[in-house]
Amino acid sequence: MHPKVHAGATPGKPALIVAETGETISFAELDRRSNRVAQLFRERGLHVGDTVAFFCDNIPEYYDLTWGAQRAGLFFVCISSKLTAPEAAYIVADSGARLVVASIGLAYAAERLARLIPGVTKLMIGDAVSGWEPWEPAVEAMLDEPIADERAGVDMLYSSGTTGRPKGVRVALPEEADVAAPTVLGMLAQHLYGLGPETVYLSPAPLYHAAPLRWSMTVQRLGGTVVMMQHFDPLAALAVIERYRVNASQWVPTHFVRMLKLSDDMRTRHDLSSLKVAIHAAAPCPIPIKRAMIDWWGPVLYEYYAGSEGNGLTTINSAEWLAHPGSVGRAAYGTLHICGDDGEELPAGAEGLVYFEGGGQFEYHNDPGKTADARNRHGWTTLGDIGRVDDEGYLYLTDRKSFMIISGGVNIYPQEIENRLVTHPRVADVAVIGAPDEEMGERVVAVVQPLDMADATPAFAEELQRWCRTELSGVKTPRQIDFAPELPRHPTGKLYKRLLRDRYWGKEGRHIV
Repeated sequence: MHPKVHAGATPGKPALIVAETGETISFAELDRRSNRVAQLFRERGLHVGDTVAFFCDNIPEYYDLTWGAQRAGLFFVCISSKLTAPEAAYIVADSGARLVVASIGLAYAAERLARLIPGVTKLMIGDAVSGWEPWEPAVEAMLDEPIADERAGVDMLYSSGTTGRPKGVRVALPEEADVAAPTVLGMLAQHLYGLGPETVYLSPAPLYHAAPLRWSMTVQRLGGTVVMMQHFDPLAALAVIERYRVNASQWVPTHFVRMLKLSDDMRTRHDLSSLKVAIHAAAPCPIPIKRAMIDWWGPVLYEYYAGSEGNGLTTINSAEWLAHPGSVGRAAYGTLHICGDDGEELPAGAEGLVYFEGGGQFEYHNDPGKTADARNRHGWTTLGDIGRVDDEGYLYLTDRKSFMIISGGVNIYPQEIENRLVTHPRVADVAVIGAPDEEMGERVVAVVQPLDMADATPAFAEELQRWCRTELSGVKTPRQIDFAPELPRHPTGKLYKRLLRDRYWGKEGRHIV
């Protein structure tokens, strides 16, 4: 299915509601607007297989752009709205985008970006700033009808850059050219979660990220309504569920943490009984946090493990998780394997790199070395995560291989330590990294964001060390705890650990904080 199909069958039905303003776009309007966008792309010389980039915050026009590119047969790159102008310019250049659309909310970075991409066509939604052509008159001059050579395109999303330069995940254009042809994600959404025309889907995260972009577009493909938050706020999210009778939603663990930190009065203020499906992914969810969410919302939590690469998928519902706490589920797309450094499969219970066989194929744009490193000799692919599989086929993630700390020859995975620290009632967020240590090679350092910076004291650091020691061994207990008013966390929940590590490691390995 496709929004254009629903524009004919249910033209007045909302395809999109903006949570904060109530602005509503019907399927008929979305069809008309995305047709004009596709027409504009053709008028500006973009042909099937070309690349376009979007540098926007969460605005209603985001779906005009993505559906317009999808029905014009383009690769569309959604650039993080949190990036600086040089960072965005790198992605524009690396992707080969011939046209960039930005939104006025990012005018400060966009004005500087314009000077860094002189040969690229640039249009600005909302107003005109230096170096950018206004979007509205350009698109309003286009026809409402579909372009003559309509053909299905696909996104090309860039990694978060948590361990280095972002890399574009490129898959081939769909073999089936029909823009309304079924997709794997659409079939999984129906089969796993019952999503369809009756779905009212809350998307509280930035649309440039794979999960909110792809899942919300899938809901619209199936004829459901997307309720988009422009900015996440924990109490506002609960109010939106009640106001629009949301029955499906997508989250990351940091959303859960922030909602659980609300007072009991705030948490019980709104009626959440309409919510039947609460999907979460993108980052590991600490066991106590997930258990608390199930206690609060009921058995409506559904977790999956996957990546922008689309090479495989595991899923788990609430009942399964309660029987297998900490698991991210069993394979639902592709065959799961755990392999050692030699690429050979390990037995159940052994930790190793997580590989998928038979899922989607991908490459890292302009990086054949990274593409090759993601495959073993069997052709199986990995995202670089460490985990184990039990006798029933349930996957448990340990951490990312690149985040592993080696202290005194012992391998330490930060995730376990972070999961313990974040459950402390006075901790808002935490990141655990390895810092240089003359004796041990690396020492375990926890960078903690307290709920109240007044708690950033040596006494609280000692309290947190005792908190860890009650459940973790001495080698895993942080030897050093530092405090920060905010961590460099991606809005999708991922930490920019590279940025934290850079504060502790100089060019010669010196502690520079």
